[in-house]
Amino acid sequence: MAGAASDEEDEGGMDAFMDRFRGPERCEGAFNQDNWEKEFDQVPMFMKKAPSEIDPKQNPDLACLQSLIFDEDETPEEQAKTYKNEGNDYFKEKDYKKAILSYTEGLKKKCSDVELNTVLHTNRAAAQFHLGNYRSALNDAITARKLMPNHLKAIIRGALCHLELRHFSESIVWCEAGMKIDPKEKKLLETRAKADRLKRTEERDFRKTKLQEKREQSQKEALLQAIKDRNIKLSVASSEDETETFSGFAEMSLDGLSSESTIGAKVHLEEDGSLTWPVLFLYPEHGQSDFISAFREESRFIDHLIVMFEELPPWDSERKYTPNKLELYYEDEERREIYQIDTKTTLLQALQHQRYFVKAGTPTFLVLVKQSPFSKNYFLGKKVHRLN
Repeated sequence: MAGAASDEEDEGGMDAFMDRFRGPERCEGAFNQDNWEKEFDQVPMFMKKAPSEIDPKQNPDLACLQSLIFDEDETPEEQAKTYKNEGNDYFKEKDYKKAILSYTEGLKKKCSDVELNTVLHTNRAAAQFHLGNYRSALNDAITARKLMPNHLKAIIRGALCHLELRHFSESIVWCEAGMKIDPKEKKLLETRAKADRLKRTEERDFRKTKLQEKREQSQKEALLQAIKDRNIKLSVASSEDETETFSGFAEMSLDGLSSESTIGAKVHLEEDGSLTWPVLFLYPEHGQSDFISAFREESRFIDHLIVMFEELPPWDSERKYTPNKLELYYEDEERREIYQIDTKTTLLQALQHQRYFVKAGTPTFLVLVKQSPFSKNYFLGKKVHRLN
């Protein structure tokens, strides 16, 4: 019986002992069962990923480990090599940003080992290259090559950077320098061939672009000459309230023809030597308009009006816009005067009127109904030059 009582006492004592860990009185520093994974990851030995910057106050254990790795008693060469190895580890993990930081720290040691500094610059160039920072990578490759002119990896990296930056000639030069060291280096051979191909393509495209620009310039000059020969005057908006006019060829500017309409049409010279213009008709009584993208200069207005009003538009509720009842005008904005044009005249004849100026490359005309109440009111207070 005594033995049984002793066993029960032992079991009760063990239960009480275990209850101390299950209850609120846990051991100091013990993990929380609800958050143990996050707390576990804070232990330096079990960290999945080290922080980029270490604060000794926030993480003294990790700072202590780092001090063991980077011993202050080490020479600059030893410290630079340690940072190089650390950067290489990050590079293998494809963590190029941290690799760059490590290589940079190694360079900050300013050690006297030329080869080590060359490797740090070359490796940092590789990390920058993978991040798409081609200019920074090229700068490192140039520096590495200055330290060791025959360092093949630096030359390869520089050639690749020049290629990505579309410096094809420079890439070829770097490749040829590297091929003097190793004529069979595969990466240099591939880069040299690609740079040469892209350079030829770029030169060909440049020649085509220049030829096209020359052709377009020639066409514009021929167009301008055709307008000058017809004594057509251009007007270009020089400010919100003023217009500048060009009547003499020496003063005429291609700017007067460069503004395309909202539909995208503009004046052009046909192969037979005639001009075709975009023409805008305005109907002020109804706030409507018609746009003809290709109005040949020898065509008469009446011919277009007949086609345009073959079917009366829906906005003409009074059915009065018939070709034989329509009158055509243009407005001289400079003098604030209105001139009537015979609908049986051609576009060229209208453009040759003494006070007609083509604005923004698009001739514009007003269309009104003859003797309509609106027309009479529209002309009140305005000087109108009517046909005899």
